Amino acid sequence: MSLTNPFSRRLYLRIWLAVVGGMAVLTLTVGWAWRIAEEQKAQNNQPFVPPSREMAVRDPGGNLVLRGMATRQPSEPGEVVEFHIEAENGQIFTLQMAPRQPRMGRNGGRPGGPGQDEAAFWTRPPFGFLWLLGIVGLAVAVGVYPIIRRLTQRLEALQRSVKKFGEGDLSVRVPEQGQDEVADLARQFNAAAERVETLVKSHKSLLANASHELRSPLTRIRMGLELMGGQQPSPAFREEILRNIAELDQLVDEILLASRLDAREADVGTVELVDLIGLAAEECARVDADLDVSASPDSLEVRGVAKLLRRAIRNLLENARRYSTGEITVVVHRRQGRAEVHVCDHGPGVPHSQRERIFEPFYRLPGASERAGGVGLGLALVRSIAGRHNGTVHCQDRADGDSGACFVLALPLAPSTH
Repeated sequence: MSLTNPFSRRLYLRIWLAVVGGMAVLTLTVGWAWRIAEEQKAQNNQPFVPPSREMAVRDPGGNLVLRGMATRQPSEPGEVVEFHIEAENGQIFTLQMAPRQPRMGRNGGRPGGPGQDEAAFWTRPPFGFLWLLGIVGLAVAVGVYPIIRRLTQRLEALQRSVKKFGEGDLSVRVPEQGQDEVADLARQFNAAAERVETLVKSHKSLLANASHELRSPLTRIRMGLELMGGQQPSPAFREEILRNIAELDQLVDEILLASRLDAREADVGTVELVDLIGLAAEECARVDADLDVSASPDSLEVRGVAKLLRRAIRNLLENARRYSTGEITVVVHRRQGRAEVHVCDHGPGVPHSQRERIFEPFYRLPGASERAGGVGLGLALVRSIAGRHNGTVHCQDRADGDSGACFVLALPLAPSTH
């Protein structure tokens, strides 16, 4: 793992690093400026000792009277200027000079007054140090701001997207940039938004299709009653009315079950140990299907709601019986810690491009809408039931290569049967 990964994955580390780096630069610069100021102050406080110079005194005739080394003694401004002259013979003479008169400043004022020394007042310590500190602080603030701003811009984008999503725009998504907490939050928001959008679309589709499917048998019943005209119905007509009522009852039952399965908090039954082989045997006997348990002679127990698992197997068998032209075979066996139920038929099969869509609510293969029975919710309920039990369901070709389809329901085995 790269050393930069912790900083690229942790937003608070990057903010902390930017602030600490800025403070470190500020501290180093302040220390450097303080050192320069102290050195300058020490130089200003040190007494100035002028260097010695050779001096010669001559009379009006040009004759040499005195020659020696003259040294100016330290003195404050306005005091008498004094020179010590050491002659060649070792004698020391003292020369005193009256102090010079102060010169006028550039603005006509005295030295040290407004004009000449005003700039020096703001540049000498501590004012010069404060100015330098302010400039450095401003430079650090300008340097750190782009880093912090770049980190917070993604938070603002996430905020805007959440606001739009809350206002009803379910298609809004957040750009996923980086690998830190903000990027992870963006990915989670996009995944949640995708699930919500899919769920809302599913509910809208369920409502629209349910309305259409409910209208069809009701229309047939109403037309039949109008055609009766108050006469005694014939046995065929009575049978048709009962068939439409049964279709309505089945449709309402499947719609209600689909709604409860979509609502995770809804109570759909008691979770218990269910013998999958026994359940499959009962349902196979009901539709006269062949059951093969040779690969798993022992019982296969799964944890789940018995009535839901029975409904899933029944829907698969009814779907196979509706489309099959031959016998239906059910194989139950154990594979890699899961129990699998294979329901295979000899029907026309399912094209590869339709093997996912057939599990959508109210979706039926082209040309199958007029077939007897079925409203397009059976396989959708099987997938919902499988999902409630942490299982899966899918469609595949028959293993023996014959024509037809094979639906595989896979469920996790109970811990005691692993």
